Amino acid sequence: MSFAKHGLQVFEIPIEVLPQDIDDNDHVNNVVYLKWIFDVALAHWNVSAPERMKAAYGWVATRHEIDYRREALLGDPIVARTWIGTVDSRRFERLTEIVRTSDDHVLCRGRSIWTLLSRETGKIIRIPPEMVELFSAYMHAG
Repeated sequence: MSFAKHGLQVFEIPIEVLPQDIDDNDHVNNVVYLKWIFDVALAHWNVSAPERMKAAYGWVATRHEIDYRREALLGDPIVARTWIGTVDSRRFERLTEIVRTSDDHVLCRGRSIWTLLSRETGKIIRIPPEMVELFSAYMHAG
């Protein structure tokens, strides 16, 4: 799935809040938001990349920043939305919002830095132009 956000494509997936996501404060544990950020990034890659790219490349997160804004509760209807920020020769910045759809409140915002790996060597490699082109509709600087 995707929708437009300020003129760019944003990839989104629905999220189900599970009982095991709830902590002793009766809301979603902060660690679960990080899992959702991984989930939407992986889903975006799996839907967007052709099989030859998935066979040749993998991604590793080297940095996460998460701003928690509101609590999520069991039963809340939620989506995770992601798009690409800045890109250089070795890093993709991926931006994410976790949103409660019943009131459109942003529950958290995340910024992650991802590097591309060669599956053959296991080493970080330069991001090829075809990769940038693949995600160009989802890119927004700043």
